[in-house]
Formats: sequence, C-alpha cells, structure tokens
Amino acid sequence: MDIRKLQRAIVDGLEDVKAQNIVVFNTEHLSPLFERVIVASGTSNRQTKALASSVRETVKARGLPVLSTEGADNGEWIIVDCGAAVAHIMQPAIRDYYRLEEIWGDKPVRLKLESGQRRLPKAGDTAGAAHASARPAQRHAAEPPAAAKRTSATKKKPATTKRPPDAATRAKKAATTGKPRTTAQRGAPAAKRSGRPKSR
Repeated sequence: MDIRKLQRAIVDGLEDVKAQNIVVFNTEHLSPLFERVIVASGTSNRQTKALASSVRETVKARGLPVLSTEGADNGEWIIVDCGAAVAHIMQPAIRDYYRLEEIWGDKPVRLKLESGQRRLPKAGDTAGAAHASARPAQRHAAEPPAAAKRTSATKKKPATTKRPPDAATRAKKAATTGKPRTTAQRGAPAAKRSGRPKSR
C-alpha cells in the first residue's frame, strides 16, 4: 500500500469539512502497527462526527481500506483506523489534555496542498497583493491634490474693519501725551482751542 496516497486521502477528507490544525506524524520507528498518525480538531461534536464520516467516505472512494471507527457516539475523540494510518479527530480541550503530539510527534510530515484545492489567499499571493494595492489608490483618490492644498493655504484672510478705541484706550493715550482733552476740544481746530492765532 502507498502510505502517501492513504495519508493524502485522510487529509483531503478532513479538509473537506474544515478541520482545524491538521498534523501528520511518521510513526514507523515507534510502532510496527501503523506508519502514520494524523491528528485534527473539530469545534463541536457535530463537526467531529462529520469529519470522521468524510474521512471514511474519501478513503473508501479511493479504494483504500477503513478498518474501524471508535468514539463516534460522544464525538469528543473519534479514531478512524485505516490500517497503515490512524486519524485522531478531537475537540480542542481533549486534544490539549492528551497531547498526542508529544507521544507521536518527533517526526512531523510536511503536507502539500493539491493544485486544484481552494484555499484562503495569503499575504504573498497575487490576489492578496492586488487587493492590498487597491487600498492606497482609493485612499489617494479621496485626498485633495497637493495643488489644491497649496491654493487653499495661500488664500488671504478677509481684512477686518478697525474698531474705534474705547474710553479706556483714549484715557490711556491722553495720560501719556499730556492733559486730557474734552470732546469739544477734540473736535475743534487747534487755532480755536486757545482763542488766539498761532504765533509764527
């Protein structure tokens, strides 16, 4: 039996139902009973049962054996035994408690996604880069051009009308220049104030 074909079938069955944190470990050096241990998480009893069912169907559809299934009644930890590979489908709390990675995980196996499989775009993807490049363009389009900014900054403020001095200002000015002048004196010419013409 091709172990890589079997592990690929199990992983594909898990990915079809959105299993979380799928890991594959090579266990040939640890046990003569099986060559691969595959661990995955499901968020609820319903999802773990659906994951186990998807694994069984995918493996059988590719002409590979499924020997037994255990734990499907409660759905917290389901084991699908496919002979040379065993899939452990667990809820996160159970997985954190039993830590199967510490028992079987000294030789992790790297998996490659199939070319036709759909996956979320990552930061380095072309689609993600195109989406990111569109954002600055939209931001710059919303901003006013630099020329418009300069024009608005150089506009002169409207001239304010000069207010006449109040009584306090007039009194202060009179104190610095000499004797205060009455209203009649402020309005009269200099020659009439003293009653006699200026001497030349």
